[in-house]
Amino acid sequence: MENNIAMSTVKKVVLAYSGGLDTSVILRWLQDTYNCEVVTFTADLGQGEEVEPAREKAKLLGVDEIYIEDLREEFVRDFVYPMMRCNTIYEGEYLLGTSIARPLIAKRLVEIAAEVGADAISHGATGKGNDQVRFELGAYALSPDVTVIAPWREWDLNSREKLLEYAQSRQIPIEMKRGGKSPYSMDANLLHISYEGDQLEDPWIEAETDMWRWTVAPEDAPDTAVEITLSFKAGDIVAIDGNKMSPAEVLTELNRIGGEHAIGRDDIVENRYVGMKSRGCYETPGGTIMLKAHRAIESITLDREVAHLKDELMPRYASVIYNGYWWSPEREMLQAAIDHSQTYVNGDVRLKLYKGGISVTGRQSADSLFDEKIATFEDDGGAYHQSDAEGFIKLNALRMRIAARRRS
Repeated sequence: MENNIAMSTVKKVVLAYSGGLDTSVILRWLQDTYNCEVVTFTADLGQGEEVEPAREKAKLLGVDEIYIEDLREEFVRDFVYPMMRCNTIYEGEYLLGTSIARPLIAKRLVEIAAEVGADAISHGATGKGNDQVRFELGAYALSPDVTVIAPWREWDLNSREKLLEYAQSRQIPIEMKRGGKSPYSMDANLLHISYEGDQLEDPWIEAETDMWRWTVAPEDAPDTAVEITLSFKAGDIVAIDGNKMSPAEVLTELNRIGGEHAIGRDDIVENRYVGMKSRGCYETPGGTIMLKAHRAIESITLDREVAHLKDELMPRYASVIYNGYWWSPEREMLQAAIDHSQTYVNGDVRLKLYKGGISVTGRQSADSLFDEKIATFEDDGGAYHQSDAEGFIKLNALRMRIAARRRS
């Protein structure tokens, strides 16, 4: 996209709209600057807040075409679950809660643009963050000729004070609900809630205890552990304690249980794709439980070399998602391999949750590769000949013995 979009060519824009200050200012700014019609799209990804107020606010701002969609099932089924099959984690800590939501939003933006005959799409991501990359790479991958308007890269409203001044001068209602506004920049969906900004910009300052919304502190968690059993089919959780559930229902319930037992808090300094380091705090209770359980069921159902190869591929796969390349050929290639590996990842995992910790207490599968007769410390009846190990060891030691002789 060129920086100087011909404003006269933009007659209708589809805006990813939350109803908050930033996107409400963007809505009016698009109307004022491009003299265009704005269509709003608000996605319910399980953020835990009412999305319907966005409809009323959009109407107040003169919007006629308003899309509000419940995408929770699609989000978990088609994005979170495929990612979890790879035990995906970025830089050893981040479970990619924000990253994995962006390709779905980008997909619906371009689909709605095609439906309504829009000339462009727009988003509220800043020019400093990863989300602008994720939204736009996704949009271009799915609609190569799409025009993208990124107001944060065009306007001079580069502070909260300027945004508020603009809102007041255009009679834009600022708050949708009563109560004080959080000082943090937050993003929430069914997989996580994130916090950035304010005092978190100093990586030495501890996060305030009342910042966390989904999880209790470990010291406030119940004094009695809880056990749950998760059932897997082809690498996906299909039931909790024997109760069959849809993907979104599974994640919702695991969030509830995990939050009660202080599971899933994380305080991270990560490397953004645009080049800077950023400190963020995350709550991912359900995802943390899913990751632990998935590795446990794979431990008995995956071939050793397949498991190790997956572990080698995972950091690349995580970077692909973090950097916004969900709709890329390389992600699709990796996904095909990952999904193939999950054919026999079936069975049950029993977990114990206690004051922020997760312990695996059992795993079973009809497709298990664990052979008790071979693994036993007792008499195995000739299933494994221990004398065979001597030749195995000597062959593997050969190169090191040759090198040692030469050095001596």
